[in-house]
Order: sequence, then structure tokens, then C-alpha cells
Amino acid sequence: MDWTPGGMSNDVEDRRGDGGGGFNWGGGGGLGIGGFLLLLVISLVTGRNYLGSMFTGGGSSAPRSAQVSPGQAGRMQQGAPGEDRDAQLVSFVLDDAQKTWTQIFAAHGKKYRHAKLVLYRGATYSGCGTAREQTGPFYCPEDEKVYIDLGFWRDLKRFGGDTGDFAQGYVIAHELGHHVQKLIGIESRMRRLAEENPQERNPLSVDLELQADCLAGVWAHSTEQRGIVHPDDIAGALKAAAAVGDDHLQRMSGRAVSPENWTHGSSAQRETWFRRGLDGGTVGSCKTFNGELEP
Repeated sequence: MDWTPGGMSNDVEDRRGDGGGGFNWGGGGGLGIGGFLLLLVISLVTGRNYLGSMFTGGGSSAPRSAQVSPGQAGRMQQGAPGEDRDAQLVSFVLDDAQKTWTQIFAAHGKKYRHAKLVLYRGATYSGCGTAREQTGPFYCPEDEKVYIDLGFWRDLKRFGGDTGDFAQGYVIAHELGHHVQKLIGIESRMRRLAEENPQERNPLSVDLELQADCLAGVWAHSTEQRGIVHPDDIAGALKAAAAVGDDHLQRMSGRAVSPENWTHGSSAQRETWFRRGLDGGTVGSCKTFNGELEP
């Protein structure tokens, strides 16, 4: 992936020097990343903060919103060795993907509203409750921010995923795909469907996540057209997508593969939908909901 390190986006809030936010974590330890991801999805789908109650023992002390301190946005905190480059890569992908979505929205007569991205270490607050490293990267529709602890790349490698530059870019682009879903109304309509049909929550969540993979592929299509990425980069992104498939994570945790419990889709599904966005290059390529919800 061709890019030049240097500088931070004005859409990045770097909280890595905030000391973990000062929250009481209660009984949140011991639950693996798969469990955290499941709780996160359930929280977003139902609108109830299950993550907050896990971390505080029954009532999140995390504020619903907070002001960014003067000068915090666009400035980089001092990171661990090698971490600053990762932070700059995240910043580059964030700006490039949002520029791409601004152009796509404008082509359809719509205005794209930028999401923010929060870098943190250990733990921090979010509009969806407390964020912690074990949660993995996520998008919070309440405050329209992507949250990521850069330590996730170690977990991704442990799961068997590629952690090359474009593979990391895929993860960021997937979370921004959720922001696009909110802006075009899919996230709120999906939530209503889940409330009306609770038994469909998991299948609807899978459709939402696979669509975000496809939307990440739409950005990847743009980078391929501009010569920023190459075939080896695409292979790395597909490997990263496979590493966070529900079936793979269930096997990694020693559990039986149970499709009825999936919330993100299998490795094969995630690769397939990323590839559809990459090949199609349009939001219309990402119709995962079988007509119930359309981009």
C-alpha cells in the first residue's frame, strides 16, 4: 500500500495519553474478544448498554458525550515504540476513505458528514458506553465515532490475520462502513426491524456487518483504481476479513461452530462481501438484506 507517514487528521482524537479514563472495570475481565464483540453488537442493535454494565458492575460511569480538549483533535500523543506509524496509517486511511465517501455522496446529490476516530489505550468513554481494548475496533452511532486501541493489531495477528498496512486499512474502512449505514438510514431501519422481530436480531446483525465489509470493499475499489494498493495488499485484506469471521473465532475459542449465534458472518462470507464491494465499486453492490433494506 503506497502512502507516506506524517501528520494526523483533524478527524482523529488521540486519547492514548489519558491514562485509561479512570473507570472502575468491575467484573468485565475474563470475557474473550468474541464475547465482547457479541455484547457490543447486541448493545448497538437493542440500544441497551450491556458493555457499560459489564465494566462497572451494573451502571456505566462513562459519560454519554464529552468535549474534546482544545488542540486534542489532529494532534498525536506519544505512543509505544512503533505505534506512532500505526497511528499515522489509521489517520491516512481515515482521511482517504472519508474523501472517497464525500465524492460518492456528492455524485448522488448528498452531503457526507465526517465521522471522528478515537485512538485510546486500555479504556475510554464513548457514546455507547465504555470502550476497552478487548472490545476490538467499533463504530458508535450515538456519537458518530470509530474507536480503536492499536493493540488490536496484536490480537488480529494472533487470530491468524494479516496486519499489513492495507489489512489494517480494511478494518478502519469496515467501521466507516457502519457510519455510511447510519448516514443513509440503514442502521436505524435495521434496528427497528430487530425490535419488531427479536428472533431475527442475529441474522440482521450479520447482514449489517457483511454490508460494512462490502462498503469497505467500495473504498478498496477506489484505492485500486488510483494505484494505491496492489494484488498482495488485497490478499492481506481478505486474510484479515477471514480472521474475524464468526466461525473462525468460535474455533479459536475452543467452541463448536454455531451459525445461529453468529453476529458478523463466517470467514467465507466476509471475504465474499468485501470482494463484491471491491469488484463492483458502488454502494449498489452491497445489498445484503435481500430486499428488506437497500442502500
